[in-house]
Amino acid sequence: METAYIQTPIGTAELKGDANGLASISVLNNNKPHGIVPDTLQDAAQQFQEYFDGDRKVFNLKLNPSGTEFQKRVWDALLKIPFGKTISYLELSKQLGDVKAIRAVASANGKNPLWIVVPCHRVIGTNGDLTGYAGGLHRKKWLLEHESPAKQTTLF
Repeated sequence: METAYIQTPIGTAELKGDANGLASISVLNNNKPHGIVPDTLQDAAQQFQEYFDGDRKVFNLKLNPSGTEFQKRVWDALLKIPFGKTISYLELSKQLGDVKAIRAVASANGKNPLWIVVPCHRVIGTNGDLTGYAGGLHRKKWLLEHESPAKQTTLF
Protein backbone atom coordinates (compact mmCIF):
# COMPACT_ATOMS: atom_id res chain seq x y z
CA MET A 1 0.00 0.00 0.00
CA GLU A 2 1.41 3.37 -1.03
CA THR A 3 0.56 6.77 0.44
CA ALA A 4 0.48 10.30 -0.92
CA TYR A 5 -0.34 13.59 0.75
CA ILE A 6 -1.84 16.43 -1.25
CA GLN A 7 -2.90 19.88 -0.15
CA THR A 8 -6.54 20.86 -0.60
CA PRO A 9 -8.41 24.05 0.30
CA ILE A 10 -9.86 22.22 3.33
CA GLY A 11 -6.83 20.33 4.63
CA THR A 12 -4.24 17.77 3.73
CA ALA A 13 -5.66 14.72 1.97
CA GLU A 14 -4.05 11.34 2.58
CA LEU A 15 -4.47 8.93 -0.34
CA LYS A 16 -3.69 5.23 0.05
CA GLY A 17 -3.77 2.62 -2.65
CA ASP A 18 -1.94 0.19 -4.85
CA ALA A 19 -2.32 -1.52 -8.22
CA ASN A 20 -5.67 -2.95 -7.03
CA GLY A 21 -7.13 0.54 -6.65
CA LEU A 22 -7.65 3.38 -4.25
CA ALA A 23 -8.24 1.99 -0.75
CA SER A 24 -8.76 5.17 1.24
CA ILE A 25 -8.78 8.93 1.14
CA SER A 26 -9.02 10.91 4.33
CA VAL A 27 -8.54 14.48 5.40
CA LEU A 28 -6.06 15.22 8.15
CA ASN A 29 -6.37 17.91 10.76
CA ASN A 30 -2.62 18.50 10.71
CA ASN A 31 -0.55 19.36 7.67
CA LYS A 32 1.75 16.72 6.25
CA PRO A 33 4.36 17.72 3.75
CA HIS A 34 3.31 16.69 0.30
CA GLY A 35 6.09 15.07 -1.62
CA ILE A 36 6.43 12.74 -4.52
CA VAL A 37 3.17 11.02 -5.44
CA PRO A 38 3.71 7.31 -6.20
CA ASP A 39 2.85 6.22 -9.75
CA THR A 40 -0.12 4.15 -8.51
CA LEU A 41 -1.68 7.29 -7.00
CA GLN A 42 -0.85 9.82 -9.76
CA ASP A 43 -4.25 9.58 -11.45
CA ALA A 44 -6.12 9.92 -8.15
CA ALA A 45 -4.04 12.95 -7.14
CA GLN A 46 -4.64 14.57 -10.54
CA GLN A 47 -8.41 13.98 -10.42
CA PHE A 48 -8.55 15.29 -6.86
CA GLN A 49 -6.78 18.49 -7.96
CA GLU A 50 -9.19 18.87 -10.88
CA TYR A 51 -12.13 18.49 -8.47
CA PHE A 52 -10.83 21.24 -6.19
CA ASP A 53 -10.04 23.44 -9.19
CA GLY A 54 -13.70 23.13 -10.25
CA ASP A 55 -12.84 21.18 -13.41
CA ARG A 56 -14.10 17.72 -12.38
CA LYS A 57 -17.57 16.60 -11.31
CA VAL A 58 -17.19 12.83 -11.66
CA PHE A 59 -14.24 10.69 -10.61
CA ASN A 60 -13.04 7.87 -12.82
CA LEU A 61 -10.85 5.77 -10.53
CA LYS A 62 -10.39 2.12 -9.68
CA LEU A 63 -11.66 1.79 -6.11
CA ASN A 64 -10.73 -0.90 -3.60
CA PRO A 65 -12.21 0.02 -0.20
CA SER A 66 -12.40 -2.45 2.68
CA GLY A 67 -15.81 -2.91 4.22
CA THR A 68 -18.72 -5.25 4.81
CA GLU A 69 -21.07 -6.17 1.97
CA PHE A 70 -23.71 -3.86 3.46
CA GLN A 71 -21.26 -0.95 3.71
CA LYS A 72 -20.22 -1.50 0.09
CA ARG A 73 -23.89 -1.44 -0.98
CA VAL A 74 -24.31 1.91 0.78
CA TRP A 75 -21.11 3.28 -0.76
CA ASP A 76 -22.24 2.15 -4.21
CA ALA A 77 -25.52 4.01 -3.66
CA LEU A 78 -23.57 7.14 -2.67
CA LEU A 79 -21.78 7.04 -6.01
CA LYS A 80 -25.15 7.57 -7.71
CA ILE A 81 -25.81 10.92 -6.01
CA PRO A 82 -25.12 13.52 -8.71
CA PHE A 83 -22.64 16.35 -8.27
CA GLY A 84 -24.38 19.39 -6.80
CA LYS A 85 -27.30 17.35 -5.38
CA THR A 86 -28.07 16.10 -1.88
CA ILE A 87 -30.15 13.27 -0.48
CA SER A 88 -31.39 12.55 3.03
CA TYR A 89 -30.42 9.51 5.07
CA LEU A 90 -34.09 8.48 4.92
CA GLU A 91 -34.17 8.71 1.10
CA LEU A 92 -30.95 6.71 0.90
CA SER A 93 -32.44 4.02 3.16
CA LYS A 94 -35.50 3.86 0.92
CA GLN A 95 -33.34 3.50 -2.18
CA LEU A 96 -31.57 0.59 -0.51
CA GLY A 97 -34.93 -1.04 0.13
CA ASP A 98 -35.32 -0.75 3.91
CA VAL A 99 -36.52 2.47 5.51
CA LYS A 100 -35.90 0.91 8.94
CA ALA A 101 -32.18 0.58 8.16
CA ILE A 102 -31.64 4.34 8.45
CA ARG A 103 -29.22 4.04 11.40
CA ALA A 104 -27.22 1.30 9.71
CA VAL A 105 -27.11 3.36 6.51
CA ALA A 106 -25.93 6.41 8.48
CA SER A 107 -23.27 4.30 10.18
CA ALA A 108 -22.03 2.89 6.86
CA ASN A 109 -22.01 6.41 5.43
CA GLY A 110 -19.82 7.54 8.34
CA LYS A 111 -17.36 4.70 7.72
CA ASN A 112 -16.86 5.58 4.06
CA PRO A 113 -13.09 5.34 3.52
CA LEU A 114 -13.05 7.29 0.24
CA TRP A 115 -13.56 10.93 1.18
CA ILE A 116 -15.14 13.01 -1.60
CA VAL A 117 -14.74 10.33 -4.32
CA VAL A 118 -17.59 8.38 -2.69
CA PRO A 119 -19.65 11.47 -1.87
CA CYS A 120 -20.93 10.86 1.65
CA HIS A 121 -20.91 14.64 2.13
CA ARG A 122 -24.00 14.79 -0.12
CA VAL A 123 -26.15 13.05 2.50
CA ILE A 124 -28.01 15.40 4.84
CA GLY A 125 -30.71 15.20 7.49
CA THR A 126 -34.36 14.88 6.45
CA ASN A 127 -34.96 18.46 7.60
CA GLY A 128 -32.03 19.73 5.49
CA ASP A 129 -29.56 19.99 8.36
CA LEU A 130 -25.90 19.21 7.82
CA THR A 131 -25.66 16.24 10.14
CA GLY A 132 -22.64 14.12 10.93
CA TYR A 133 -19.50 14.18 8.85
CA ALA A 134 -16.27 12.43 9.79
CA GLY A 135 -14.23 15.27 8.26
CA GLY A 136 -16.07 17.91 10.27
CA LEU A 137 -19.22 19.84 9.44
CA HIS A 138 -17.18 22.87 8.29
CA ARG A 139 -15.70 20.69 5.54
CA LYS A 140 -19.08 19.23 4.60
CA LYS A 141 -20.44 22.75 4.26
CA TRP A 142 -17.46 23.80 2.14
CA LEU A 143 -17.83 20.76 -0.16
CA LEU A 144 -21.56 21.32 -0.68
CA GLU A 145 -20.97 25.00 -1.45
CA HIS A 146 -18.13 24.04 -3.82
CA GLU A 147 -20.52 21.73 -5.68
CA SER A 148 -23.48 24.10 -5.63
CA PRO A 149 -24.72 25.07 -9.10
CA ALA A 150 -25.67 28.51 -7.78
CA LYS A 151 -22.43 30.34 -6.98
CA GLN A 152 -22.53 33.41 -4.78
CA THR A 153 -21.72 36.56 -6.69
CA THR A 154 -20.73 39.96 -5.38
CA LEU A 155 -23.11 42.88 -5.63
CA PHE A 156 -20.48 45.55 -6.14
